[in-house]
Amino acid sequence: MSGTNLLRWTTLGLLLAFLIFPGRFAPVFAPLTHYGAPPIYDQGNLLMLALAQLGTVCCAAAASTLVAVGLGILVTRPAGAQFLPLSRTLVNIGQTFPPVAVLAVAVPLVGFGEKPTLIALFAYGLLPIFENTIAGLRSCPPTVLEAASGTGMSGRERLRLIELPLALPLILEGIRLSLVINVGTATIGSTVAAKGLGEVIIAGLLSSNTAFILQGGLVTGLMAVLLYDGLATLERRVSRAVPLD
Repeated sequence: MSGTNLLRWTTLGLLLAFLIFPGRFAPVFAPLTHYGAPPIYDQGNLLMLALAQLGTVCCAAAASTLVAVGLGILVTRPAGAQFLPLSRTLVNIGQTFPPVAVLAVAVPLVGFGEKPTLIALFAYGLLPIFENTIAGLRSCPPTVLEAASGTGMSGRERLRLIELPLALPLILEGIRLSLVINVGTATIGSTVAAKGLGEVIIAGLLSSNTAFILQGGLVTGLMAVLLYDGLATLERRVSRAVPLD
């Protein structure tokens, strides 16, 4: 086993061990507490909170991917090229307005809980997927596209069989960036009663318990790192499988 794989599996093992058996790590966090405060977050199940946050992030990423890839395909077709400036303006809204501001607007419309968090993460994750979809579709070699047209492929067949497979590595890169950004961003959902590791961090801030803050931050950070690494590995495999010329 290579050093990279060993580090990857060790990190995953430590994360799972902490989430499943957090009490065993109490001696590690005890020095960070004062006045008899609990060293391990005990107001909820850490594993369930981590899974809830990851589920919210993945749902938002799935919606962002459908919309962003769809828009990317539309604006790279001759009939939809005129919509590129408008599409860029729309997908930039999520980056222009901070997620907290999106939450503030969404809560009066859909109420507290997971829904406003999904809306904020959906808007925040559109831009990297959209731009990478455009870059990937535009990077297809013209000679390959001409050869596909010469064989009698329709526009839809060329898109499905040639353009999207060639653009897939870049599209996956955009999805990876979107996911990793939103894993950390999702912690703010706890301010509107969404389940997630943000409530561990907030509990630590309210009680001045550094152990809680560190636990929420470390688990969130490790999930982001493992997601980044896993999707980067997938991208490399896809890149090797898809001929680029």
